[in-house]
Amino acid sequence: MLDKNGIAKRIAREVKDGMYVNLGIGIPTLVANFIPEGINVVLQSENGILGMGPFPYEGEEDADLINAGKQTVTLLPGASIFDSAMSFGMIRAQKVDLTILGAMEVSENGDIANWKIPGKMVKGMGGAMDLVASAKNIIVAMQHVNKAGESKLLPACTLPLTGVRCVKKIVTELAVLDVLPEGGFRLMERAPGVSVEQIKNATKGKLIVEGIIPEMEI
Repeated sequence: MLDKNGIAKRIAREVKDGMYVNLGIGIPTLVANFIPEGINVVLQSENGILGMGPFPYEGEEDADLINAGKQTVTLLPGASIFDSAMSFGMIRAQKVDLTILGAMEVSENGDIANWKIPGKMVKGMGGAMDLVASAKNIIVAMQHVNKAGESKLLPACTLPLTGVRCVKKIVTELAVLDVLPEGGFRLMERAPGVSVEQIKNATKGKLIVEGIIPEMEI
């Protein structure tokens, strides 16, 4: 199985040269540390940063320089800082090529629930709803199962939805899966040491397995 850094490293391979990319809170923020050399991308944070770099080394943090998850970050040469109104203007105008988000649940139709568990206190949905409504492409970085061992890849989400039919790809500790337009999770890759049977047992939604499933390269 992959750890959180492994998931982020695999997703970083989906980032292409010239992209504008938004990184959501949680595992997605780690993707900034694994952008391949020679790939020129611009990372956007919805609190008002364009040109975000990887996390700072210990002792080099600037408490005034944070991402949307309130983690300290770095800036790359040419970066800019602006207000959240301009940031959301970029998002709503579809200037972001790829959005990488965490999720509590994803349905086989590509619905995503990632902002609220009923009965638990939350500060708000943040920028997630704007991102899923406007992004050209959405990849979800998530754990395949919850702490009770129950699948988070479902026929239908049970938690309040953030967006409908918007997720294109999912990377978990077990697998890489594409969400098909007609519905269903197509298994594309399996994590090192993980069997197809393990993935089947951990997936409650419709899982499509065709041919030999390769082991992912990290």
